[in-house]
Amino acid sequence: MNQFNAPYQPQLKSVSIGDWVITIIVTSIPIIGFIFLVVWALDKTIPESKSNYAKACLILYVLFFMLAVLFVGIIGISTFGPPFFSRPH
Repeated sequence: MNQFNAPYQPQLKSVSIGDWVITIIVTSIPIIGFIFLVVWALDKTIPESKSNYAKACLILYVLFFMLAVLFVGIIGISTFGPPFFSRPH
């Protein structure tokens, strides 16, 4: 087979176990972790596996935030809502 006909296989930069441990520790810090996740998700020089991890975490953050807002809204309406939600005395 000619070398010019060989399929292109990009070199994937692997992430070591130590890097993953540091990644998980950094992402567990409340505000700093969120900022790092955004940077890792958008930066093109970060390895693909770490970028995909950051994107998945951000999707879960948005999902859980929406569920928390919904839950707090339901509890708030049932507790402090308008009188037409309450039973007559």
